[in-house]
Amino acid sequence: MTTVKPHISDRKLKVAIVGMGPVGMILAVKLKEAGFDVSITVRNKVKQEKIKSEGIILEHVFKSVTPFEQVYGSIAEMADLDLDYLIFSTKSYQTAEAVKESELLNSDKLTVVAAQNGIDVEELLFPSFGENKVLRMIVNFAGNLTAPNTVRVNFFTAPNYIGSVDESRKEQAQKLADALSSSNLETKNVDAFELARRTWEKTILNSSLSALCGVGRLTMAEAMADADTLQLVEETINEGIEVAEKEKIRFSDDFLRKCLRYLKKGGDHFPSLAVDLIHNRPTEIDYFNGKIVEYGRKHYVRTSLNLSMTNMVKAMTNKNVISRLPGAIGDFNKRMIQKGLVDKTKSPVYYKGHACFMGIDLGSSYTKFTVTDENGNPIYRYVIQSVNKDRNAMKDLLQAIHGEFDIKYSCATGYGRKVFTETDMVKTEINCAATGVSKYQSGEKNIIDIGGEDIKIIRCDANDNVGNFYMNDKCAAGTGSFLSEISERAEINVSEMSSLAAHSDYDKELNSFCTVFAKTEIMKWIMEGMSQQDISRGIYISIANKIAKMRLDPGIPTLMIGGVIAHHSYLKTLLGEKFKIDIQIIEAPQFVVSLGAALIAKQTFDRLASPSTQDQKEVVKS
Repeated sequence: MTTVKPHISDRKLKVAIVGMGPVGMILAVKLKEAGFDVSITVRNKVKQEKIKSEGIILEHVFKSVTPFEQVYGSIAEMADLDLDYLIFSTKSYQTAEAVKESELLNSDKLTVVAAQNGIDVEELLFPSFGENKVLRMIVNFAGNLTAPNTVRVNFFTAPNYIGSVDESRKEQAQKLADALSSSNLETKNVDAFELARRTWEKTILNSSLSALCGVGRLTMAEAMADADTLQLVEETINEGIEVAEKEKIRFSDDFLRKCLRYLKKGGDHFPSLAVDLIHNRPTEIDYFNGKIVEYGRKHYVRTSLNLSMTNMVKAMTNKNVISRLPGAIGDFNKRMIQKGLVDKTKSPVYYKGHACFMGIDLGSSYTKFTVTDENGNPIYRYVIQSVNKDRNAMKDLLQAIHGEFDIKYSCATGYGRKVFTETDMVKTEINCAATGVSKYQSGEKNIIDIGGEDIKIIRCDANDNVGNFYMNDKCAAGTGSFLSEISERAEINVSEMSSLAAHSDYDKELNSFCTVFAKTEIMKWIMEGMSQQDISRGIYISIANKIAKMRLDPGIPTLMIGGVIAHHSYLKTLLGEKFKIDIQIIEAPQFVVSLGAALIAKQTFDRLASPSTQDQKEVVKS
């Protein structure tokens, strides 16, 4: 079906959007599709460069890739645009500051739009722009960011609503409604009375689930599928209906049933307030359940459930959300954090209010996490299996880390970095290994990194930069996975292999590095009556000989890192004998690459505070 775009005069109408969360990004795309001249503000430099180079990407319900040329780092940079519309899609707690900064954009023709959730949020725009210039938009779509410039649009329950707050700018509201509808984001222009009703309707819907999902860490689908939480949802809605009716807002008799039907369409989606609460950020609770409580008190209506939700969210805001969760989940996450603290005498509270940085090394076998303080010192380390029976293990750990530490910037590296979207940037493990080792040993050096699937030798120059690196062939021979399988066939406990090998003088190696043939050879050794000590040393000799065939520059320090050397320290002894050098093992060798990622995150964050063009290009390339 061909969509007819509205006539918006010979001159393109100019619109700027402040707030580049999912709502702002979707509106930017749809208004540009409708023919508007769209400008956006993005303070985050990484996100800004991603949008400039790749555009805004919408997935799932809407699918599009839209380029944007007018991407600004601040509101002040838009001072000369002579705008027709200024749309605020910020969170309510961010709006007052954004509105104050936007006063320099004001003009007689400017119309401002509150595209935000909550009751009375449009009033935040009145002091700077006047009530007669303000439109209010009720948004009935939602999404989550899967990358800095990518939104997964989870649902759109048409239509959206827009209207002039005092009905003095009906024409401007109609133009926006027509434009959005022309780009398949159906929007209706309504009068002030209908606008108030729709505002209460949407806020009641938000209040029924947002706080509940945040406190319980539930998606909308999970909350609606459970009989106990569903009862809470229904009672919370009923309280909102009773308060709204005191405000002369009338709903149909089947309004509760319509609300439940609407909420069940939310699917596997975390409401925005829930995401903020889980990640220990401020929330919009004052304009959701808090407003229902406020108006309830005005009319002497009891709003016990809305009050409970408001107070629980406020109590958890700026606190450790994860550790405050009741029962087994909260206890488990507290233990997970305590277990990973480098200095057990300091609780995470010690680091509150201080910038922290996170590195994640997504290896083929294990994923390692390191959090550093503002000085680059490791304060938290944790490791989990990359392929885990508990599919929520990674998500739970990330939530626990964000709940305990003020993570300013993060970097992913390793085998799975390219498909991981939960960090601000990615970097190769070669660079992260060099950065991590250089924390302890500056200047020229060789780094031997034995991982789960490969062996790397990295050569660093005098400035700690990677000069060259060498890798084993595609076969996993001599790596962590090889060791695990061979030791299992030999029925040797991996944790005991080094001590066993140290008590042997055996000097033969395995003839084959193919895991299948090596297992057969191990069986032959066992049948010949070889001791576990000799078998262990024979396996290590095989790996040492494999590494000895790779290039190692003489005359400079040589250091070992990786999960294998963390558990098989006897390899250091054999390699030292092979190369006739003193080899060092870096502190916490399994976490050196994730430490390097955290240090690179810190370096990038510091650079972005006063970026140069070259810095920005490097961030995008990485």
